[in-house]
Amino acid sequence: MATTAQPAGQALPSPLRRSQGIALRRALVLMGMTLLVPGSAQLAVGQRRLGRVAFRIWASLIVLVLLGGLLLLTPARGFVIGLYANQITLTGLRWLVPVLSLGWIVLLLDAWWLANPRHLSAVGKGVSGALAVILAATSGTVAWAASGSFATQAEVVSNVFGGGGSSQAENGRINVLLLGGDAGKDRTGLRPDSMTVASIDAQTGRTVLFSLPRNLQHAPFPADSPLHAKYPNGYYCKVKDLSDACLLNGIYTLAVNNKKLFPGVKYPGVEATKGVIEEILGLRINYWAMIDLKGFEDLIDAVGGIRLDIGQKVPVGSVDGPKGVYEWIMPGKNVHLDGFHALWFARSREYSSDYVRMIRQKCVLNAMLRQLNPTTVLTKFQAIAKAGEQIVATNVPTSDLGTLLDLAMKGKTLPMASVSFTPPLITPASPDFAKIRTVVTQSIAESEAKDASPSSSASASASPTAKSTSKKNTSTDTSNLDSICKVSG
Repeated sequence: MATTAQPAGQALPSPLRRSQGIALRRALVLMGMTLLVPGSAQLAVGQRRLGRVAFRIWASLIVLVLLGGLLLLTPARGFVIGLYANQITLTGLRWLVPVLSLGWIVLLLDAWWLANPRHLSAVGKGVSGALAVILAATSGTVAWAASGSFATQAEVVSNVFGGGGSSQAENGRINVLLLGGDAGKDRTGLRPDSMTVASIDAQTGRTVLFSLPRNLQHAPFPADSPLHAKYPNGYYCKVKDLSDACLLNGIYTLAVNNKKLFPGVKYPGVEATKGVIEEILGLRINYWAMIDLKGFEDLIDAVGGIRLDIGQKVPVGSVDGPKGVYEWIMPGKNVHLDGFHALWFARSREYSSDYVRMIRQKCVLNAMLRQLNPTTVLTKFQAIAKAGEQIVATNVPTSDLGTLLDLAMKGKTLPMASVSFTPPLITPASPDFAKIRTVVTQSIAESEAKDASPSSSASASASPTAKSTSKKNTSTDTSNLDSICKVSG
């Protein structure tokens, strides 16, 4: 049998050195096995009981993650998201992660010990020991960060999602009231200057946005409202200056100042405003969310900003402010706006009207809905969650989050219709509420016809009602988002 001759002048390593080298490789291999498959190192060296327990736990977690991922691709994704976005689940995960990490660290150190470090050289002990410490520290750091993330999510769920909303669709639609509040230092209380209802088809996600002006007068209270007896003919004040008196956005403060009329109601201002808007539009509101404008700014920064095609320049600052108008958001295609500039784009009043401002607000809202995607949410969750804590309130229960997210994802792929109840469509000082409800009904019918069969769609498009609504909408400048801005891409 042929043997390989040892080169002259090169001595064979001593048995001790060869043994130390084998022991080092063994330590590295066992730790590597533990890194990839916890429990496998123990199974390999005969510690079958510990190895089996660790492997089964690891395998079960992998199966659960894969199963959850697969269910997210099925109609059951709403249930999965709702189950995850639950305070009990998130709190459990918060404490489970550190426990699992501690177990993994124990297995890792045990794998190093199973390599019999007494047979290692000083260098081998240093290398393998340092590696074990680094891996253990890395695991602990990752677990701490993950645990903190789950804790943040649980806190957001607790603080923001109070529940109380209804998931029951009416006439096949889910209606969501979005209130943009401004509680700045120069304001008395919190007033929802932006009031938009997103009417969503419960099957397709196709959405119609209905925006109401803040200066609408004679807003009717429903018969069951505690404020109906006080204002039986609608919210109206007999004063000389009506420019900022008894307007739609003042109902919030009115209810808060009369909160004794709303016993047991946590947010009387929102409850009163919701009831009035339901009466105006003829729609039942399933959910509402009120967002402070400062939180809105932080939320846009958290997702990396938005992009718009801007048709008209918009001033930053106020003529009467200490700095005056000190900057302009210029027209252009695919303009990137950070939170600060998106907020000014949405709320700027100078050289403009409330009605044009409503268009800009809807444009920003549309951009958020269309440009926010699951990848962004996952990669920037902590920042989004921190911004989300500035949401004043919402009555969306965590159990319905999955359903709403599912509808939002469907709706992103479809054109979003928009109706602004502004001049010349209505006159805010003396609105025709019957006309408003008729336009709402016709706009929803037109939207639903787009998802009907070709024959039904053609029939709806040819109907006198549909033609009449289309004519009205195209003649209303403030119903056309593209005249001021539109979402890029």
